[in-house]
Amino acid sequence: MKIKERLRHAAAALSVATIGFVAPADAYEAGAPGWEQMPGIVIGASAGTPGPGVYMFNQTFTTQTNIVGPGAPLGGAVPAHLASTAVGFLWVPGWTFLGATYDAVLVQPISMLDVGSPVNLQKVGAHNTYVVPGELSWKLGDSGFFVKTGLGIYVPDGSTSGANGLNSIGNPWWTFQPEIFLSYLKDGWNLTAFLSEELNTKNTITNYRSGDVLHAEFTATKTVGKWTVGPVGYYVGQITNDTSSAFYRQAINTNRFDIYAAGALVGYNFGPAALNVWAVDEFYAKAWGGGPPGSAVDTASVTKGWKVFANLSFRIWSPEEPQKRPLLFK
Repeated sequence: MKIKERLRHAAAALSVATIGFVAPADAYEAGAPGWEQMPGIVIGASAGTPGPGVYMFNQTFTTQTNIVGPGAPLGGAVPAHLASTAVGFLWVPGWTFLGATYDAVLVQPISMLDVGSPVNLQKVGAHNTYVVPGELSWKLGDSGFFVKTGLGIYVPDGSTSGANGLNSIGNPWWTFQPEIFLSYLKDGWNLTAFLSEELNTKNTITNYRSGDVLHAEFTATKTVGKWTVGPVGYYVGQITNDTSSAFYRQAINTNRFDIYAAGALVGYNFGPAALNVWAVDEFYAKAWGGGPPGSAVDTASVTKGWKVFANLSFRIWSPEEPQKRPLLFK
C-alpha cells in the first residue's frame, strides 16, 4: 500500500481509539455524567485498521449546552460548558486472529467543567483512563466492507472527591463497553455505523448503579485529494433503569434519556499527520424517570446544545520496511 493511502486509512481508523469524556448531563447518579463516553467522539472512525506501527492522537472538544428536562433549574436556562483534551495511543502489531487484524488502545483525558447559576459547579481533573485490550477488524474480500469489534474498559482511576466520590471529574466505578463498527471503505468513501453499550458496576462508595447507555454514531464522508467532508450524526440513550441505594434513600436521579444530533465533518491530510474537525447540534433531548420512590414529581434532566471536536493523528513508529536485496548473476 502506498504511504499516502496508509495515512488516509490511518486517519479514518484512528478515531476508533477515541475516548468519551465526562459531561455535565446528570443523567446518571446525581453529580455524575450522563455517559462515560462522550457522544460524538467516535465520529470519523471506521472499521478499518492502519498498517503496523504505533500511532498517537490528540483530541480536544468543547460543549456549549443547557440543562433541560422536567427537573432542569430555571426552565432550561442554566448553561453547562465542558472543555476536554486527551492523549491516546493505538498499537497495531501486525498480528492476525481468525482472519482479523488485531489492535489495542490506551487513552487518558483531562477535563474542565462549569455549570452556571444557580447550580454554580466547577470541576477540573483527570477522567477515568480508557483501555481497549483488543479489537479485531475483518476485511470482507474486495467488497470495501469491514467489520470491527472490541471491548473498551474505563478504569476508575480518575480524580474523585466528596462524600459520593463525584465532586471531581472521575467516576468511582468500572464501565465495560462492547463495541462494533460496520464500514464501507472504498473510492474515498467512509460510510460507518458505530454501536456500543456502556455496562456500569456500582459506585464503590454509594452502591448506586447507573443504567446501561446505548451509543449509535454515523459517518458518511468522502475524501477527494487531501480533503474529507461529509454529514455525521449520533443517538445516545439510557436503555435500562438506574438502581439506587440507601445512600440516596432509594431516590433515582434519571432513569432514561434520549438525545439525537446531526452535523458535519471536515478533514485534511497533511501527510505526516491528519486533522479532522466536526461539529454537531443536539436537536432533540429528553429525560424522564427521576425522583424518590412514589413521587409524582419528575426531577430528571440532561444536557442539550452544540459540540465541536478536533482530532489530530499521526504515526510515531513503524517496523522497518524489508530491504530488497540485489539479484546477483554469475
